[in-house]
Amino acid sequence: MIFDYDTLKLIWWGFMGLLVIGFALTDGFDMGVGALLPFLGRTDDERRVIINSIGPTWEGNQVWFITAGGAAFAAWPLVYAAAFSAFYVALMLALFALFFRPVGFDYRSKLAHPAWRSGWDWALCIGGAVPALVFGVAFGNLLQGVPFHFDADLRAYYTGTFRQLLNPFAFLAGAVSLAMLAMHGATYLQLRTVGAIRERAARAALAAALGVVALFALAGLWIWAGIDGYRIVSANPGGLLNPLAKIVEKAPGAWFANYQSHPWMMAAPAAGFGGALLVVLASARGRALIAFAGSSVAVTGIILTAGLSMFPFILPSTSQPNASLTAWDAVSSHRTLQIMFWVVAVFLPLVTAYTGWVYHVLRGPVTPERVRQGGHTSY
Repeated sequence: MIFDYDTLKLIWWGFMGLLVIGFALTDGFDMGVGALLPFLGRTDDERRVIINSIGPTWEGNQVWFITAGGAAFAAWPLVYAAAFSAFYVALMLALFALFFRPVGFDYRSKLAHPAWRSGWDWALCIGGAVPALVFGVAFGNLLQGVPFHFDADLRAYYTGTFRQLLNPFAFLAGAVSLAMLAMHGATYLQLRTVGAIRERAARAALAAALGVVALFALAGLWIWAGIDGYRIVSANPGGLLNPLAKIVEKAPGAWFANYQSHPWMMAAPAAGFGGALLVVLASARGRALIAFAGSSVAVTGIILTAGLSMFPFILPSTSQPNASLTAWDAVSSHRTLQIMFWVVAVFLPLVTAYTGWVYHVLRGPVTPERVRQGGHTSY
């Protein structure tokens, strides 16, 4: 089966969204658990239980992030070039924070000294909280637009500074991301732990979910009242893959236009709010599986809300709006997208099935006794 070019562009926009959601749903609860580690674990045994709840799977979950970066390079090369220039310092900050995770997991229990273990516990907390915050800050800047432009040879130039990325709305988006993944991590701990840890995780999930509802609503109101969106005034003539061959303007309320044209898209923000409220109800009643399902729905809905609001824009430009990159003009060739489509169509179901099998094998609560019996195989 050979798809036409426009269909493949839309399919790859969906694939990229699927990879981001897959990363948030899997490695997201890993980061949330890490961010909550020093607060939910009161003793060394409790912290080892928390660490071992994600220990066997965190490396596999992080592959979603690597895959998303590789797919962006292959499918959206202009986005990859411009975004990694604009967010270079922020991404390096997230990357160095992520370095704490493999080192922390492997070295934390090598020595029994309390100061040693406490230091690595806080390192794991940083490795979970900082990337969650940075990814949200990046999305906040995407919704506002990024100061970059192209020259006549389509070389990208970023004209902003790292300090400009640290603006109030971006921090609000970062807070949404951090609260969202903390909620996801807390609901996961409800599934995988028992006793006092599970009770603390339930309270943390309830508080984080309420925070998600409040912060998500505040972000939406801020966009409505104070942030202009982007819209295409004239499309690329002949479908040329040249982002400069279109006219784009900024306009109040433009990020809400898709919801007016396609009311079914309202299901995304509804899922964001509804999933978080379900976490509140389920956590209060001790329904761990329902709470985790609600958290997964909320995470998916919030990410889809951002993607659907901006569609077809991927990386809007504030300094040269016509250079804004979209799903139609930032892509690779027809043949490249077609070949990669079949690679994804074959391997993504296999990876998903294998991941599901791993979690099925590793199901069940993690307890101090189980950790001690694991010997050198436990963290």
